[in-house]
This record gives sequence, C-alpha cells and structure tokens, in this order.
Amino acid sequence: MTPELKGTAQLTTAMMLSGTLGVFVVESGAPPFDVVFFRVLFGALALGGYVVARGRLGDHGFTRRTFSLAVLGGVLIVFNWVLLFQAYENTSISVATVVYHTQPFYVVLLGALLFRERLTAAKAGWIAVAFTGLVLVSGVTPGDFEGGGSYLTGIGQALLAALLYGLSTLVTKRITGVRPHLIALVQVLVGIPLLLPFADFGAMRGTGWGWGWLAGLGLIHTGLMYVLMYAAYAKLPTSKIAVLAFVYPAVAMLMDWLVYGHHIGLVQALGVPLIVTASLKVTLARPVRTPAAAPAPRTAAHAPEAASRPATPAACEA
Repeated sequence: MTPELKGTAQLTTAMMLSGTLGVFVVESGAPPFDVVFFRVLFGALALGGYVVARGRLGDHGFTRRTFSLAVLGGVLIVFNWVLLFQAYENTSISVATVVYHTQPFYVVLLGALLFRERLTAAKAGWIAVAFTGLVLVSGVTPGDFEGGGSYLTGIGQALLAALLYGLSTLVTKRITGVRPHLIALVQVLVGIPLLLPFADFGAMRGTGWGWGWLAGLGLIHTGLMYVLMYAAYAKLPTSKIAVLAFVYPAVAMLMDWLVYGHHIGLVQALGVPLIVTASLKVTLARPVRTPAAAPAPRTAAHAPEAASRPATPAACEA
C-alpha cells in the first residue's frame, strides 16, 4: 500500500468516525457542558497515553508563546464543542453539521480582518455563494423569528461554533515546531479545569449506558480520530484532504436519518452543493503570489514545523 493510499484510508476512517459524533452526543443523554467535560477528560487520557507511548513528551518543542497559543486554541475549541452540541438539541444533527461546515469561510474572512490576508474577489464571491446555500440549508422561516424559537437559536449556536473553530484554526496555524498531537493534548487538558465549574455532576446520576457513549467521545472521537487525521495529513496533498473532509457531513446526515429519522427537505438539500462547491473553491484556491526571495531548500530541520500546521480543510471536523 502506497503512503498516499494509506493516508486516504486513515483520513476517510477519521471523517467517518467524526460523522457518528452527533449520535454519541445524543445517546449519552447528558447536558452539553457535561458531554464536553467528559469528552476532554477521556480524550486527554487517550491522547496522553499515545504521546507517552511514542516517547514524545521529552522534546516537546513548546515555547512560552506557542504554549500560550495552544491554550488559547483549547479555550476556543472547548466552547465550540459546547455550542455545537447545544445546536444538535435545538435543530438536528444534519442541519447543525452542515451549518457548522461553514468554518473554512470564517477562516478566510477572519484572516483578512485580523491578519490582513488578501481576500480576492473570487473568494468573496464563493463565500457569498456558500452563505446563500447556508440560508437554504437552515430552512428558517418567518415563523422561526416569533417567540424566540429554539430552532433559530440552534442555527445561531452552530454558526457561533463555526466562528470559534475558525478562530482556533488561525491561532493553531501560528504554532510551529510542535507536533500536532502535543498541541491537541494541551487543548483538551485546558478543557478540564475550564469546564469543571459548569459541569453538573448531579445530572449524571443514573447515566448508566450513557457512560459508554461519553467514553467513546473521548477515546474514539478525540483520541483515535485525531491520531488518524494527523497521520493522514503528512501523506496527502491539500486537494485530497479538502475533498475527504466532506465525508464527515455526509456520514452525519446519513446517521441522523438512519438512527433518528431526521432528514433535510428538498429546498434545504439545494443548499448543500452550494456550500460544498464553494468550500472546495475557497480551500483549493491558489495563493496570491507576491515577489519574494527564492525559498530555502526544504530540509529535515523543517519537518517538525510543517507537521505542526494543521491543514485548513481539517477545520471541518468536530
């Protein structure tokens, strides 16, 4: 098996696992803050065990600046999960996941706003197309604005979750010289003390089989899934990563239909290809070239730095 074929299998598996996330959240029966607390707790155990087993704690590569960035990214990711899981409750797994998949557009817009990255007319046009698709997928009607409906709240929660993940992506992209597994470990560890004041342990009494679903969120959807993704990134070109990222919402919509009988309507379905097409166009757009000195030859010394930069399409995982 070639490295690219192996990477394709790894990333496809990771995205399929990500697509089952909503079912694990709903089946746990726990409030969103409790779900995320136990996800980061079990996830920290899984990622910590992996890092220790691979002997990567000693030469971690963190500086004060990069560690602070990892912590900030962790704060953003943790609250992004809380909002996404609340959106599941107020809309559906399908709708929340597709709305959440607007993350790449936030990365582009925030990059232009915060870091003065150039926003081309073509990218701006595709972002407009994506948000047209978003309006269709959301299925919001005038009646949803009356009485503060929970459905409209859920759409807003999914959008805000996507915004927080977009911010975390921009923060994490500025961490260099650190292995991605260590960055992920720091980010889930941050969530333990951060969410402890919000966790309602009294609500966890009688959880029963729900503990299995919560453990799965940490061990499978945080530990195993992240290991598979980061292993795949090193083997795949950005174009293939961008395409495979759409396995996640496709599986999420399929699981929502198979397990709960939820499906989006015809008009909503028309918005999905708009978002998919626009996301691929924005993600795979060629960078604007500016006059510069010839780049230095790539050597092994640059490998840790490159490995620490998450691919933008991966921002679409939960």
